[in-house]
Amino acid sequence: MRNRYLDLLRFLAILRVVTYHVTGYATLTLVFPAMAVMFALAGSLMAASLDRSGVSAVARRLRRLLPSLWVLAAVFVPAMLLTGLTFGPRVLLWLFPIGDPPANYWGGLALSPIWYLRDYLWFVLASPPVLWLFRRAPLPTLAAPYALLAAIEFGILRNPPTVLREFGLYFGAWLLGFAHHDGLLRRMRNRVLLPVAGAFGVAGLAWIVTHPGPRGYDINDIPLGNALWATAFILVAIGRAPTGAAWVDRVPVLGRAVTVMNRRALTVYLWHMPFVVALTPLVGLVGWSPRDPVGLWLRVGLVFALVGVVTLLVGWVEDVAARRTPELVPGRPRRTVPERAADAPASPAPAGAAGRLVGAGTRVPAPRRAAGPTSGAAGPSRDRAGGSSANRVAGSSANRVAGSSARRAVD
Repeated sequence: MRNRYLDLLRFLAILRVVTYHVTGYATLTLVFPAMAVMFALAGSLMAASLDRSGVSAVARRLRRLLPSLWVLAAVFVPAMLLTGLTFGPRVLLWLFPIGDPPANYWGGLALSPIWYLRDYLWFVLASPPVLWLFRRAPLPTLAAPYALLAAIEFGILRNPPTVLREFGLYFGAWLLGFAHHDGLLRRMRNRVLLPVAGAFGVAGLAWIVTHPGPRGYDINDIPLGNALWATAFILVAIGRAPTGAAWVDRVPVLGRAVTVMNRRALTVYLWHMPFVVALTPLVGLVGWSPRDPVGLWLRVGLVFALVGVVTLLVGWVEDVAARRTPELVPGRPRRTVPERAADAPASPAPAGAAGRLVGAGTRVPAPRRAAGPTSGAAGPSRDRAGGSSANRVAGSSANRVAGSSARRAVD
């Protein structure tokens, strides 16, 4: 069963990312460090997949991740090649982004969220050995990304590769996802977890205030402050996550929205930024200033509307990648399965029933009764056997359906 609280967190994280990219409000990054939360949730799911499927879970994750990227690339890479992008071997990174795929002058901004897929890809590839190591030495493994980031920030490790810097920044959140899946965070008592979260939060805020970036207190420009503050947020928001949030589905509109956003999270994330970039010049054309509140929130609404249209057109690719039945809008209420006749208790056939018509013009002759006292015992014996067979068939069918449903639920 899915934890609807975690689904709600992912829903809020996607909303926050899109709203931030339209408005640029730095406060949003402090209120909700969405990218770290998304990596923590992904790390928890990755650990669950490895426990369920072993190393083959890596291929399954890549299968679910890459097709949506390929759809985006099929649209934008030809457009960039026609507007200045030079074709070369690095263009193949749009198929498997272990590095930053090349882009032209406008594509570099419109397709900038690709960094998330690059990091996600590396984290997935690293997960099998790191999960093994984490379960044998959890604290040293968890501390390693923070030590790496500190070494980079304090100049001990100079000019590191981009991917190595991202391991320092976000892999700690991924490992906290491992800790959530293994129940380590839940087993921590409040008198331990809350002071630890508070220490990380105070340290993160202190670093952010004393090391503002070019956009002020936007944590995207302050890596060490980002990692520390996000850790405090994750320890509380995910470390004390309830086992469910049934109230989400008691509000039908909210429940459906959470389901749709979770099933289409990658599509929304990949496609929103091109619309943000395309709508920005229109602000001046209609006479709105870039910070005009009315114009700003109209842009937010327009971006979500346009992303909704694209999601209807190509979002079903996520269903195909996950081997689900493709849907334009996910989350339709499932029909209840009617009771089968086999589920009802068997009853003896009425006298003469064997002679009724049982097909198009086909008559089954009534069986001859055997003489002697045993003739009356044969009928009930057959009825019990028939009822037992029917129950066995019904039970087997129910088990197969239940098993299939359970596999779809955890996939």
